[in-house]
Amino acid sequence: MATSRQQREQREARDRLQRYTARQEVNAHQTKRRLRDNILAIAGVLVVGALAATTQIFYFTAGPGAPTPEPSASVSAPPTGTNVGAPDAALAESRVWTGTLTINGIALGIELDGVNAPQATAGWVQAAATDYYPGKTCHRMATTSGFAFLQCGSLDGTGASDPSFSYGPIENAPESGVYPAGTIAMARSAGDAYSNGHQFFIVTDSTTLGTDEAGGYTVVGKVTSGLENLIDQITSKGIDPEQIGPDGQSGAPLVPASIRALTLR
Repeated sequence: MATSRQQREQREARDRLQRYTARQEVNAHQTKRRLRDNILAIAGVLVVGALAATTQIFYFTAGPGAPTPEPSASVSAPPTGTNVGAPDAALAESRVWTGTLTINGIALGIELDGVNAPQATAGWVQAAATDYYPGKTCHRMATTSGFAFLQCGSLDGTGASDPSFSYGPIENAPESGVYPAGTIAMARSAGDAYSNGHQFFIVTDSTTLGTDEAGGYTVVGKVTSGLENLIDQITSKGIDPEQIGPDGQSGAPLVPASIRALTLR
């Protein structure tokens, strides 16, 4: 029969074994948790990196970081040489239209050239009749010397094209490639003369734009009054440093801008 001392030693041995086993279980649990946390952390870094890369690619090719003042071609863009959703050029009535384009409460007097740019003017006349422009943002601008404009009218505010509305050909583009301050021109996809849509850009300082296989950019009209207010209140404030494109020249305006109204007569 075991003595009381032996019994005590046996109990202590069992207690030590239980404590050791418990510590081992705790350590094993902590090790598994650390491993799980590390895996989750690595996965998070990979996801963030992938999102950042995707955003950078989108920003450069389809948003305000595109290197020229046109949105990127959409995967659903119509084939070259066709019009989609655009009105007959006859809607322009082969005349000059006058009106007011209001951006952030800034009333810009405008003229649209229905004689030399009938298709683009017809698009604006239709847009005015359907109230397309009110609420649309001005998502991109540039302010450098020789490259200064404010671009507006994107369907979703990112600069992506509208697959349900596009037209061509390019009209009234200056042969010199120089677009004077106040020019209102239509944005388009690179290399596609039939990708004009609702997006347009207002030139805020004389800008020289290169041409591609499609040519230049349709000049639909001009700002006749209020340009200095647009410059003073919006474009002179600069580009949002957190939304500047990889080209380093263009990006979203620091002062958010949107179209409030368009009237034509």
